[in-house]
Amino acid sequence: MSKTSNEIKKDFPIFSNTKFAYLDSGATSQKPKSVLDAMQNFYQTTNANVHRGTYSLSIKASQILSDARHKVAKFINAKFDEEIIFTKNATESLNLLAYSYALNNLKSGDEVVLSILEHHSLIVPFQKITQQTGASLKYMYLNSNYQIDDNEIESKITNKTKIVGLSSVSNVLGTITNYKKVIDKAHSVGAVVILDISQSIAHMPCDVQKLDVDFVVFSAHKMYGPLGVGVLYGKKQLLQNMPPFLMGGDMIEYVYEDHSTFAPLPNKFEAGTINTSAIFGFMHAIEYIEYIGYDNIKKIENELTTYCYNQLKILPYIELYCTNNLNEHSSVISFNIKGVHPHDTASILDANNVFIRAGNHCAQPLLRWLKLDSTCRVSLSIYNTRDDIDKLIAAIKKVYDIFKKYI
Repeated sequence: MSKTSNEIKKDFPIFSNTKFAYLDSGATSQKPKSVLDAMQNFYQTTNANVHRGTYSLSIKASQILSDARHKVAKFINAKFDEEIIFTKNATESLNLLAYSYALNNLKSGDEVVLSILEHHSLIVPFQKITQQTGASLKYMYLNSNYQIDDNEIESKITNKTKIVGLSSVSNVLGTITNYKKVIDKAHSVGAVVILDISQSIAHMPCDVQKLDVDFVVFSAHKMYGPLGVGVLYGKKQLLQNMPPFLMGGDMIEYVYEDHSTFAPLPNKFEAGTINTSAIFGFMHAIEYIEYIGYDNIKKIENELTTYCYNQLKILPYIELYCTNNLNEHSSVISFNIKGVHPHDTASILDANNVFIRAGNHCAQPLLRWLKLDSTCRVSLSIYNTRDDIDKLIAAIKKVYDIFKKYI
């Protein structure tokens, strides 16, 4: 579907009566009408608890859940539907892996390798698990072009490495990482790989079988879906050998007074009442991405990113933190106005109806390694336009005019 960004914008109700420039899709994307309508329709016509009733409404709701799981599996090319585990976000998916896989497979002397780019949601659980098990935590660092180069991959991933964790795209720098090389190197030493595609799945496809990746995590709310839904993909054999992370309803097979047995995949990891309405909306978000098409998404976002990058680069008081090779770059751009705190920049931009994120972006080790406290971040999506970027640049110029006599 070859729609322009201006045409796409009309699919998103939040933009219908507002004049703001929303440039924070890396934190959460806006939702198209089809997703909002699906969720409302579920509650109006199909609201019932899944797997709990033999009556028609519950059966229909259960079928929606099954259909959504199949949709997600097909979308990332999982081999089996039961390799898709629904969580409430990527953070929960990563914690599940830390406590269910890593805690039961690591021992003293083993190593876990992460990249310095990673979100706290990956770093913090594995800090705790390595401390508990006596394993070591190592990091792959960046070269001058904000990329993890081959030498770093080869030197850090060794025969002691048991788990490697990596994002496909940095949520701070926008770097598209060499994740395929990392996967191949990890597998050559017998390690498993956790790939966080939260920042890439709205922008580029992921084929888990082609990548031969062991685990993948992502969140619906960054890909035009609702808040409160996450995905854990895992190879079936790995998931089958993992103990459950949360205990309770729907992950049970039999409960006796002194012991219990657990349901097979995927139920084993989906304790409690599941958010079926949001998952139904998530299914429609995937359908919306398929309707727009990744090729069109890439075309729109590449043009916008290049335009935004060039407009920022010509301002002499802007510091950019991203690769010069935009072929290795996503639609995330971090920058600062020299001598101006990012929070001041973001606040003045907000007063001019331009919404960006400022802070450490839940990546304090990366910012510390870069010798920065925080940055301003623009994260573009298919509903952004050149007009949004022009508003950004005009607002940045206002910020500089306010502060230039002090810097």
